[in-house]
Amino acid sequence: MDVHSRDLRYFLTVAEELHFTRAAERLFVSQPALSKQIRLLEKALGAPLFVRDRRSVRLTRAGEALVPHARRVLEAWEEGQAALEEAKAAEGARLVVGMSTSPGRGGLLPAVRSRFTAAFPDAELILRQVGWEDATAGLADGGSDVAYVWLPLPEPHRYGHVVVAEEPRHVALPADHRLAGRDTVALDDLLDEPFLALPESAGPLRDYWLAPEARAGRPVRIGAVIHSPDETYEALVDGRGVCLLAAGNAPLLTRGDVVTRPVTGVSPSCLALAWRADDTRPPVRGYARAATQVAARTEVSPRATSAT
Repeated sequence: MDVHSRDLRYFLTVAEELHFTRAAERLFVSQPALSKQIRLLEKALGAPLFVRDRRSVRLTRAGEALVPHARRVLEAWEEGQAALEEAKAAEGARLVVGMSTSPGRGGLLPAVRSRFTAAFPDAELILRQVGWEDATAGLADGGSDVAYVWLPLPEPHRYGHVVVAEEPRHVALPADHRLAGRDTVALDDLLDEPFLALPESAGPLRDYWLAPEARAGRPVRIGAVIHSPDETYEALVDGRGVCLLAAGNAPLLTRGDVVTRPVTGVSPSCLALAWRADDTRPPVRGYARAATQVAARTEVSPRATSAT
């Protein structure tokens, strides 16, 4: 005996209304058609479900027994339909990956991509370059679904993240700078230098690259505000200041007339893959899982702020 979910829905609606005409109106079917389907259901089940007379409709004992089970079946089917629609959406998903600088790092990006596409072969990955004025690389305004960002993030409670690379901080200097000949540079030797700074809209990330925590209260001198690697390179060559950067980003600036040196006295930098904490779409969490797996295979111990 097979019972269609439609039949159970018809049965529950009549059970709730105890009136065939009102139930038919809720279901957008005719009253005769509804009555016919209920009779066919009763025949299939081998038991009457309703007692009908000219004045009222009431459930039989068999009908009362069926009500809670019919509800559970329909609820389970609705959950199954929702899961199916979610899976169908994930198969053809379009995932935008934001970044402010290329997260090359020894093949990090293709390694994450290969794991992600193995799980979501029909998903379309789109890379989006975002200016340095947005420390979230497009997550805050919804333009990116996931993003490679430098920590710390503004409003960190809004995001989950996993660290995919830890790198020492370097300082970029004009090639003729008085400190350029050293193998390493102590931050104490940079305290009187003008610094190139991210835009104020970068929030706590702007402060991070100025290292105020290691200055013992000494104020920072801002030589220029920078929005991109090209602006940074030009400001360095013009002698408008020096800047801290992650070791992996040194090739962006060492094009000639600029050198980078490791800096002592500051903590290492952390590159992370981040996503909005309330975004539970399977492709988003799938990309986060892929990034976590890649980080686990490198020297970085993956540290996530929420489950992926």
